[in-house]
Amino acid sequence: MIPDYEPAGNLPAGIHETTWNELATRYGTTIHRGRLLDGLKLALDSLRAAGCRRAYINGSFVTAKDEPGDFDACWEAGGVDAQLLDPVLLDFSDRRRAEGEIQRRAVPGRGPGRPGRDSVP
Repeated sequence: MIPDYEPAGNLPAGIHETTWNELATRYGTTIHRGRLLDGLKLALDSLRAAGCRRAYINGSFVTAKDEPGDFDACWEAGGVDAQLLDPVLLDFSDRRRAEGEIQRRAVPGRGPGRPGRDSVP
């Protein structure tokens, strides 16, 4: 369950588990956010088809901001068949296709792509 925002418009620190329906209902509140969710859904569908079992969404997308610039996400690579992934998930030079930034989570708890303060898996 996604908790309420803190007074500053951020989620409380920590990782907050959710479903796609809850995520889409909570954050798909404007046309702009809906477009970002569409890109996120494409990325998550590709990840799931390749065997990914967990992804994290963070950054301004999971705040009270009406118009976040994009979404930030990372995914756990364990069990993922990279041959089945959409190539955009392995090429970090072009974010436009998914409307956000998605990185492979290198080592749990360390390094680039680690879940941040406002993570929602």
